[in-house]
Amino acid sequence: MGLDYKGRIPMFVLRLVALAALVTATLIMVTSHDSAEFFSIKFEANYKKSPAFNYFVIMNAIASGYTFILSFLPAKTSYDHVVLVLDLVMTLLLDSSISACLAIGQLGKNGNSNAGWLPICGQVPKFCDHVTAALIAGFVASIIYLIIVIYSLHNLINLLALKS
Repeated sequence: MGLDYKGRIPMFVLRLVALAALVTATLIMVTSHDSAEFFSIKFEANYKKSPAFNYFVIMNAIASGYTFILSFLPAKTSYDHVVLVLDLVMTLLLDSSISACLAIGQLGKNGNSNAGWLPICGQVPKFCDHVTAALIAGFVASIIYLIIVIYSLHNLINLLALKS
């Protein structure tokens, strides 16, 4: 957006915090696993067994890579409009992955009596705690990305106002 040096510092800090939250969410979700025995049948809960959790991990990893790559872009670039659009896309993808995980997490915590699905968090509390922590970190990253998009839009509007 044609930001000067002072305008780049808040964006860099926001991206750094977003990267930390994204990597944290990914690592917590990847390391989440627990097992339980129910009527002498052992079952294991991990993120690989749910497409929503897989989607969450993949989207956070992609957003982490994107954020990491953006930290190496030069201060003055002609790709600012593309970066703004990609930031918006990353925000939407992060929101969709969190929404999918929240739906499955709610189902795991409370079950669904209409469908006959029992809650599992009582049997695998360690797994549910990890998923909750990963969702919190992902939500923080998503909020930071929303702030990045708003900040970028504000700078773009100011730039356009100066040109006219």
